[in-house]
Amino acid sequence: MSNESADVLAMSNTPDAIELRHLRAFVAVAEELNFGRAATRLYLSQPALSRQIRALERLVGCDLLRRSTHRVELTLAGDALLDRARSLLADLDAAVATTRSVGGELVGRANRLWAPVALGGPGAEDLVGMRAAYEVMLAQAPPPAEMVIAPVTCGGVPALKVGAQALPTVLHLHGGGFVLGSAYGYRGLAGALSDTIGAGVLIPDYRLAPEHPFPAALDDARSAYLWMIEQGVRPEQVLLSGDSGGGGLVVSLLIALRDEGHPLPAGALLLCPGVDMGAIADGTSPLARHEGFSTMAQVVNWYIGDHPIEDPLIDPLAADLTGLPPLLIQMATGDPVAPGARQLVEHAERDGVPVVAELYAVDTHIFQLFWSFLPEAQEALIKIGEFAAGLRRPSAEARPSVT
Repeated sequence: MSNESADVLAMSNTPDAIELRHLRAFVAVAEELNFGRAATRLYLSQPALSRQIRALERLVGCDLLRRSTHRVELTLAGDALLDRARSLLADLDAAVATTRSVGGELVGRANRLWAPVALGGPGAEDLVGMRAAYEVMLAQAPPPAEMVIAPVTCGGVPALKVGAQALPTVLHLHGGGFVLGSAYGYRGLAGALSDTIGAGVLIPDYRLAPEHPFPAALDDARSAYLWMIEQGVRPEQVLLSGDSGGGGLVVSLLIALRDEGHPLPAGALLLCPGVDMGAIADGTSPLARHEGFSTMAQVVNWYIGDHPIEDPLIDPLAADLTGLPPLLIQMATGDPVAPGARQLVEHAERDGVPVVAELYAVDTHIFQLFWSFLPEAQEALIKIGEFAAGLRRPSAEARPSVT
């Protein structure tokens, strides 16, 4: 069909809810004419890809693809959209590349969102303001459109289930240094994880310090994991995930499950994990050079309470990691917690744990939160989907590497 025959009148008002992921999904299916191959190309599950195509068709108000049991074909409307979508995406990718090279504005945007969270001092009177600022920052990254979100109680712990209607198979422990954050605030990141992995995500609202010091957060995380198993999810189907302090909590949970004889999950995602607990508490951490170290030290001491810091369930860098499942550890070059994360990579490799380590050239903490506009975060999500897909293949092995 020629371009001339596909000409259509320009729409005066393009629906605001159309997102780039919808167009990328459409182009992939239109080029492959196969949902399975397109899903593999995008590192998505087929259900997630189908949801994006259905959403796009609803937004434009017509069918773009004709599906049957054995084939996928473009409709006339789909053919009209394809070249225009390709051109739009190519122009946008070029514009993003130019923007990134000019001055790192996108990373600057992420850091501006972070700035109010870091204004609090070490006193308890500042904690309320820090918690509120953190929630405001998280609200700038809402969940993907049409993402199903529902409350659930898991083993006595309040939580949110994000994504697929089936039982969740991803357990995400949110960041915030054990004193900030909530399941509600983390709907955006959980939704992105759900889309890229193709599974429901459970976010427990674990108890926070200083009101509930160690081991309250770990106890709640364990309860949520065991609840998933009790509901019929097989351990080898489960993927643990955590960002910042939640990443450290994931490692603590894995160690506790191993030592208590519980079945371990298939693997774990650690996104800019904060694991330098012992060194922060005694002042020997490289983080001591940073302006906000006194606040970090106070937060860590709130979490530890009266418990001995030598406990490996508090300090993963002092723990034996032997026997833990494969880990994906994502770090950022300009992130203050990156040195501790690198130590964790070395520690895991020493103890024989399969680990994939990825280093991204970005100067912000938990950059994955900003997946809606930050290219490095979008790339990190693709790698997460790839790692998760590899764990589903029985022959797959995670190999140590730093990229």
